[in-house]
Amino acid sequence: MLPIEKSIIKTTDLFNWVAAVALIGMMLLTCADVVMRRFINHPIAGTYEIVGLLGTVVISFALAYTTLQKGHIAVEFLVERLPKKIQRVIDAVNHLFGIILFVVLAWQSVLYAMDLKKSGEVSMTVQMPIHPFIFGIAVGCGLVSITLALDLYKLSKRLRV
Repeated sequence: MLPIEKSIIKTTDLFNWVAAVALIGMMLLTCADVVMRRFINHPIAGTYEIVGLLGTVVISFALAYTTLQKGHIAVEFLVERLPKKIQRVIDAVNHLFGIILFVVLAWQSVLYAMDLKKSGEVSMTVQMPIHPFIFGIAVGCGLVSITLALDLYKLSKRLRV
């Protein structure tokens, strides 16, 4: 195991825990809103906004962990019939495209977050700044890129064998 691999694993685990806490927060807030709406006739203001913003945390922070665990859906019924060497080449090309995609997503998210910060954009009901959540998306996408790059490095070592 590479020294950087331990750091990446620890970081993705931490991000996944943050995503889990955000998911629990979404669930508790939604339940509290439903209960208050039903029994007190007074919903929690901004629930829809906050749940949406927490959703960005859940998705972007869980992506790298899921990538590391190979938890994404992969349709391999055609590729698995090919020779192992060709399968590895296809896997490497997929990783390369994934790295490019997530680097671009991270970069564009940073640019968008900086625009939102400069303009002072906030959510409509609770007036919460939106840019920290977009920066979170950027960090999550960057971590996915790093995870894919590590996988590509390990895959390239297997290709040489």
